[in-house]
Amino acid sequence: MLDDSIRSQLRTHFSTLSHPVELVPSLGDDAQSAALAELLQELAGLSDRVNVRQGGEDPRRPSFLIRRPGTDIELCFAGVPMGHEFTSLVLAVLQVGGHPPKIAPEMVAQIRALDGDYRFETYFSLSCQNCPDVVQALNAISVINPRIRHVAIDGAVFQSEVEQRQILSVPSMFLNGAPFAQGRMDVGEILSRIDSGAATRSAAHIAGQDPFDVLVVGGGPAGAAAAVYTARKGVRTGLIAERFGGQVRDTMAIENFISVAETEGPKLAAALEHHVRSYDVEIMTQQRVAHLVPAAPGGLHEVTLESGVTVQAKSVVLAPGARWRQMDVPGEAEYRNRGVAYCPHCDGPLFKGKRVAVVGGGNSGVEAAIDLAGLVTHVTLLEYGETLRADAVLQRKLRSLANVTIVTMAQTVAVHGNERHVTGLSYRDRRDDAVHQVELAGIFVQIGLMPNTEWLDGVLPLTPRGEIEIDHRGATPVAGLFAAGDATISPYKQIVIAAGDGAKAALSAFDFLIRLPAEDVATERSAA
Repeated sequence: MLDDSIRSQLRTHFSTLSHPVELVPSLGDDAQSAALAELLQELAGLSDRVNVRQGGEDPRRPSFLIRRPGTDIELCFAGVPMGHEFTSLVLAVLQVGGHPPKIAPEMVAQIRALDGDYRFETYFSLSCQNCPDVVQALNAISVINPRIRHVAIDGAVFQSEVEQRQILSVPSMFLNGAPFAQGRMDVGEILSRIDSGAATRSAAHIAGQDPFDVLVVGGGPAGAAAAVYTARKGVRTGLIAERFGGQVRDTMAIENFISVAETEGPKLAAALEHHVRSYDVEIMTQQRVAHLVPAAPGGLHEVTLESGVTVQAKSVVLAPGARWRQMDVPGEAEYRNRGVAYCPHCDGPLFKGKRVAVVGGGNSGVEAAIDLAGLVTHVTLLEYGETLRADAVLQRKLRSLANVTIVTMAQTVAVHGNERHVTGLSYRDRRDDAVHQVELAGIFVQIGLMPNTEWLDGVLPLTPRGEIEIDHRGATPVAGLFAAGDATISPYKQIVIAAGDGAKAALSAFDFLIRLPAEDVATERSAA
């Protein structure tokens, strides 16, 4: 089942195993069981530390355990984990064999301290790009704390369970037999749901922090860049974020981040986090900011979290990012990143030669349709109103393209798919209420971004769209408050631009700090 190149890579990876690993299959007489048996034998043939032991008794067939003999450490896959889950399988073997998961030390301690027995089941699809994040996160947690069990189940193989549990999208997680969550989650997000004392401990830790020289709000490209740049200046830096990566984590194909020919959102988000953690930055994740009180003359800015804890800082870089405005129709969430996309610059090339739709007739929608028309077979542009709202020059260009159809007075009502990817959409003609269906492979939603700035309303000047007003240095009108990235008026919402804006805002914050009276500046500063 594995080609020579993959075997060679796995042989190298498996040479690092420090503990023996047993693969224990439970097989039936079907073709899937035969394929699983072949795969496990191939894996065992790549290392003398990996062995197949027959006699599995799991009622789910085919399935198999990955076990460390003599311990309680074991993971389970039900089905044949190829496709997107093959990496999950390889990581599971490595981690059961002693390779430490790439999890922050404080999270490892938190996982080990969990008291109780947890039995997770995750239903995945081999074609799902979001599922591996969940499978790998729960597998890592289970290896660290064996009282937490995890079974990763291929829903296509165990269709009767999917129907019985009324699972309509993957990944779908169950805890001790009850629904737990759906969609992509990382280790931190899972822990925040099962560790009842985590919020209290985190709040106590944050409350004990001394004031920061620079506090960064946001963990996307802008926030990560700001934290790296200020930390390199040797000033006391803190970073508050719900999660690292922001929107980047929800973007699968990234081919326009200069010097990186091709990567995926989750990988880039992990790289951002790794880079920030390599510096002396106080990182506070799984936190939502509720309010900001600007500093009085000679005082400190105060950022209050939803937990009620307040963090103080001499300067703040605001990089809360933005979120794509949703259509809020059936099927949109299920097929996000599986045909429903929000960035034509990032994802457009993936639909070369296919039929797509663009929802939205403003400048961003028309620009997207023009860009896509040069790549795809056909573009259908759907506009809710009677006329397009884009600039006249853009409309003229759009109407000159032979492979574009413009539909006005169109309200999108549903996204359709085949459980793997988008196959079409339905829209209602607002003139006569007739519902029409369009077959296509991709839907680009261009009805605007929503900056995550609701908590700044009344505190800083915002545009009617909610964007933070800044100058060319990233400074707001309030001394010591800077902003960067998609939440600001900076045009062209792109990863590389957000990162540059973050660096610029950080340098401006540092320049602000060094001009404060001497007694207000951090007393210790290492070389940049």
